[in-house]
Amino acid sequence: MKISIIAGARPNFMKIAPIIKAIEKSRAEGHNIEYRLVHTGQHYDKAMSGDFFEQLGIPNPHANLECGGGTQAEQTAAIMVKIEKEFMAHRPDVVLVVGDVTSTMACTITAKKLCIDVVHVEAGIRSGDMSMPEEINRIVTDSICDHFFTTSETANQHLRVQQIQESRIHFVGNTMIDTLLQQLEKISAPDFFASSGLTNGQYYLLTLHRPSNVDDPEKLRSVLQAISESTAGTPVIFPVHPRTRQMLEKIEYKADSFITVPPQGYHQFIYMVKHAKGIITDSGGITEEATVLHVPCLTMRTSTERPETVTMGTNELIGDDMVKLKACIGKIQDDNWKKSSIPPFWDGQTSERIVARLISLYA
Repeated sequence: MKISIIAGARPNFMKIAPIIKAIEKSRAEGHNIEYRLVHTGQHYDKAMSGDFFEQLGIPNPHANLECGGGTQAEQTAAIMVKIEKEFMAHRPDVVLVVGDVTSTMACTITAKKLCIDVVHVEAGIRSGDMSMPEEINRIVTDSICDHFFTTSETANQHLRVQQIQESRIHFVGNTMIDTLLQQLEKISAPDFFASSGLTNGQYYLLTLHRPSNVDDPEKLRSVLQAISESTAGTPVIFPVHPRTRQMLEKIEYKADSFITVPPQGYHQFIYMVKHAKGIITDSGGITEEATVLHVPCLTMRTSTERPETVTMGTNELIGDDMVKLKACIGKIQDDNWKKSSIPPFWDGQTSERIVARLISLYA
């Protein structure tokens, strides 16, 4: 069995790393399974891409399509043109895509037009928010792929509503958590941590990158102001996404408690997640890691494609409700956050279940 594994952007890397490890383990046990790793180059900033490959032990890609930059349409088109040539030169038995980035959708469409099976890892998740490019990517990918590897029963139900046969839905768990648990012993404090006088459990971690939060200068300013006021002088570490950096420079917002830093490597970032007093974010993946690490998390969105992080985990949806944001931060400040649990199959064994199922389907 020959598998092409697609990685395009930073969220993908945490999902493919344990799958590659599981494939290599299976090969060592005598199974006939080969993989070809294709990096589309959707993220091309070293801090957003290259360091993750090194820290997670991901091998050098067999191909890098170098499709960074451009509009959504330009990037989708560039990926489709180049991945078609890749698939024709190195035709796999099955293509494995992960997550919901542009590369996920573009490579799925191209593979299916070449009559190649596609399996989607993290299938079936939905936010219900069609203003998110990721939601469109999820819907398109799941409408045409062949097998669906899911993270939750909620995702399974979304696929059933889509009339997907049960034999094509495979509830395996969350590969992000595989990576988290595999890498916990390697995490380390960022270089700025000691020099900034930070103490474990006595700071907040803030990440913002979604257009709905950062493209409107007044909204971004109001969010940052509310966080500054309600954290009451507790340090706020703010790794600034390239998209956010541009707007932050325009509004020239500064607060004494904010520590703005560049994007961090995986080991340094997870250290900050694990030891934070609380997390404020508009990311989806961080809410999963926060749940497993039992760290209070506030999400600056009105919906989530990972509802289990709210119903079972440590996450709470805030949207743009600054009153609710301040109230929730107050609860975290008072160490009065809700009790949480870890969703089923978020146990570090997801990738092995995926590879075992791939072997049963295609070997």
